[in-house]
Amino acid sequence: MNTMMNKSCEPAAVAAANADNRFIEIGHYQNGKWSQGSVGDVFLSRKTPGDDRTVCVLADGLGSGVKANVLATLTATMALKFVAADIDMRKSSEIIMSTLPVCSKRKIGYSTFTIMDIGADGTVKIMEYDNPPYILMRRGELGDVAKRSLEMETKHLGVRELRYSGFMADVGDRIVAFTDGVSQSGIGTKRFPLGWTDTAAKDFVRDVVARNPDISARNLARAVVAKAAANDGSRAQDDISCAVVYFREPRRLMVMTGPPISPARDRRMADTIRDFHGKKIISGGTTANIVARELGLKVSVDLSEIDPVIPPSSSMRGIDLVTEGTLTLSRTADLLEKGADPENMRRNAATRMLEHFLESDIIQFVVGTKINDAHQDPNLPAELDIRRNLIKRIVGLLESKYLKEASIQYI
Repeated sequence: MNTMMNKSCEPAAVAAANADNRFIEIGHYQNGKWSQGSVGDVFLSRKTPGDDRTVCVLADGLGSGVKANVLATLTATMALKFVAADIDMRKSSEIIMSTLPVCSKRKIGYSTFTIMDIGADGTVKIMEYDNPPYILMRRGELGDVAKRSLEMETKHLGVRELRYSGFMADVGDRIVAFTDGVSQSGIGTKRFPLGWTDTAAKDFVRDVVARNPDISARNLARAVVAKAAANDGSRAQDDISCAVVYFREPRRLMVMTGPPISPARDRRMADTIRDFHGKKIISGGTTANIVARELGLKVSVDLSEIDPVIPPSSSMRGIDLVTEGTLTLSRTADLLEKGADPENMRRNAATRMLEHFLESDIIQFVVGTKINDAHQDPNLPAELDIRRNLIKRIVGLLESKYLKEASIQYI
């Protein structure tokens, strides 16, 4: 049976803040070509240790399916490693284009690419080869960036033209890059006989940002892909991918879980989450009851989202999400590991927690150190308590897989 492959990004990657509190949020979204089981476009990003640079690559393999995916993966992986290792962008591009095979019939390379090298101070360098030109959104309008044409002699392809550009990003800027599955969507139809075009895509991005100035990188990428898929009548005629880099002030999240080691610290724990500036999650019934008691608040169970596995969430004034503890945290960790897309899943406490993680940049966990006898294997030492191991696992995933800035405070 033919199905449309719908694959979300590993969304929302972030680089560390610099002196002017600039954060770099990265999100992408994809739809595979109708009837193909593998997406032929690949997006990879990495934060380099030491200098806090962020490197992103969007590669489009020739054709579609598994073969295109393999070649795009090879291209993106090489570009990511070369640029992260401080190899000049031009030299990196030359190596990539000379390494990849050439289509014997069409005499073109097997993958196009857009490479972005972003410094923590907002310095941006971009190299483009045969992908549609990226969009710069600045102060709600389409920005004008000077691009330099570079001719390169390659081993298999002869002379090829690339586009290089560089600029200093401002807080609020967005870079939107996409594959030709976006610009050529709808091609051959009555409405778009020549495809949607780069110009129409630019206008769409500008309109989306105008309607929602604070839209996240992930949701803007998703909107572009959804529109392109709709142009194809919801049966994508090519792989459709969009990546967005958003320079903005950080979004902060506090997750509080587990009672403190001593009841004498209950008030301190409650004051900590009350005084936090950002989104707030409490995970664990005992923790929620402590905070409610100390702050004179009420906890009300929300039965609007009944789930057969995950206990229902609750509500408390001033707290964005209140959940059960271990089961919800464990399920959220699994979803993070799988790169799950919460928009396409049953709405419950775990998917709501996942949404908060994906939409946040700096995530602070406040973990009580009292051992919960109901969740402790007596054969294990206290430091291997389940709750703390879960938090360590989640922090590791947020940092390594999603490039979040995460920390743990024990209380």
